[in-house]
Amino acid sequence: MKFSMMTYTLMRQGCYTPEDCVRVASELGMEGIDWITTYGRDPKELRKMSVDAGLEVAAHTFFFRGDDFNDFNYKGVAQKSMDDACTLGAPVIMIVPVPFAGVEDAAENRKRWTEILANVAPYAEERNLAMTVENFPGLYSPFVTADDFYEVKKQVPGLKLTFDNGNAASGEDQVESLKRCFADVVHVHFKDWDIIDHAEEGWRPMKDGRFYRAALIGEGKVDSRATLKTLEELGYDGFINIEYENNKYPAHEAVKMALEYLKK
Repeated sequence: MKFSMMTYTLMRQGCYTPEDCVRVASELGMEGIDWITTYGRDPKELRKMSVDAGLEVAAHTFFFRGDDFNDFNYKGVAQKSMDDACTLGAPVIMIVPVPFAGVEDAAENRKRWTEILANVAPYAEERNLAMTVENFPGLYSPFVTADDFYEVKKQVPGLKLTFDNGNAASGEDQVESLKRCFADVVHVHFKDWDIIDHAEEGWRPMKDGRFYRAALIGEGKVDSRATLKTLEELGYDGFINIEYENNKYPAHEAVKMALEYLKK
């Protein structure tokens, strides 16, 4: 298994640049990088930065905005983003399956996403890209559990999974979920949550009926050791992204601490 820089982890704090993402990954001895969008930069430039630092581009992740769905421009966005992935040299793409605004029903969100993924799957196949979604957290998320994923895969056979252990844990036992999905897992995210059983401001309700707040890997309630052990037992040799969505620590320090924890 290899660890990769999830650029979102740094960039979301607003005080980092793509150059910082590459530098921190290199300094920490990470082997890969997952470019979460291109941040308005030329993907050729990002590719060169990555290669020059000795980083393999593990994946390219992108989003569809709300208006992309409304005017059916999502097909154009998908093609452009997949072309960017090819330029970056990423073998894996991840489309973030955000629930539709105002759609407070997981099944309806899953139905809509099934249509979208079926429509853009041929573009990925033409470019020899592994098209993935992730376990995404939330009450109305289309993908939390293994059942959610396989319901859609029946209609989009080429679909693969970026397994997110923290997000999977918000809906079911994350180790059992990983075992069920492993044949289709081509990329992995690690993250952690603090979890409580009652509503409080700043905590997100999840599918399992509990409430979650982002934590540093190793400081929350998700059993990352069990995930690592299971991945090893199953023979996973791909990349693991380090994801951090809190602001308790500067992101570069959080990534360092999470790596140290996981490597133990």
